[in-house]
Formats: sequence, structure tokens, C-alpha cells
Amino acid sequence: MNIDTRAEFAAAPDKVFAMLTDKAFQEQVCQRSHASKHDVIVDGNKVKTSRDMPSPDAARAFVGATLTVVENVVWADAADNGSRTAVVTLSVPGQPVSFNGKYELAAGGPGSTLSFAGELKVNVPLLGKKLEQAAAPAVLAGFTTQEKVATDWLTN
Repeated sequence: MNIDTRAEFAAAPDKVFAMLTDKAFQEQVCQRSHASKHDVIVDGNKVKTSRDMPSPDAARAFVGATLTVVENVVWADAADNGSRTAVVTLSVPGQPVSFNGKYELAAGGPGSTLSFAGELKVNVPLLGKKLEQAAAPAVLAGFTTQEKVATDWLTN
């Protein structure tokens, strides 16, 4: 299932990138996403988060009450115009769920735009598409939570 969305921020791309690769910012995103447990590792242009999250209702019978979602983001160096791209992967250890996509950060809107696009896959015969449809709102909610935390972060 393809996922494609975008956020706008009132800051230049270099400031948004600095925020997205700040451990304290990522900690706030994890907390605001209602993770019962989380871990954040930032190493230069690489950000890895692990969050224990409530399972989507449609998947709960198969996977239990919680899932661990691991997100890896690897940012490329800035282009001459300040834009950046990143490879984004999401996985759920022990489950046949994956997301492979990208971020594109560029000047635009009130300062910067961050596009998020990729493919969510649930490799379960017969039920995969239905489970993808059930999981997609959670993936989008994670991006929306990041956007809300970012707005607050940049305002303060």
C-alpha cells in the first residue's frame, strides 16, 4: 500500500534537519506517540527509534496487545540549495510488516516542506491487504505526531 503525505514548517531546511536529528526532539515524538517504552539513537545523519505501541485493532488477534516499531532514517548530505533526502524504513520485529520509503526536505511553504512517501507491506496470505489498510493510519499518525511536535519545537 502506497503512503504519501507532506508537512510544512516555519523554518529553513537546515533548522528543520537539525531538529529532526536532535535526540531530545525524537524523544518528544516517541512520548507524544504514546509509546509505552521507547529508545532513540542519533548518530550524525542517522536516527533510529524503537517504540512499543498498541497494536491496531485488526491485528491484535494475530500479534497481541503491543508491537515494537523500529524506524531507521538515514539522511543524505545537503544539496547546494539546502534540500535533503533520507531513506526511511519501518519494521516490526517478529512480524511480516515493513515500510520502505523516503523523506524529502526542501525549502517551500512557510519555510520548509517535508514529504514522506513509500510502500507499506504486510506479507500475510489473503489478509495482507486488509492488514495494510489497518496499519496505514498508524503510520500516518506517526508522521502527524512528528509534525505536531515539530510545530511546537520550532515555536519555542
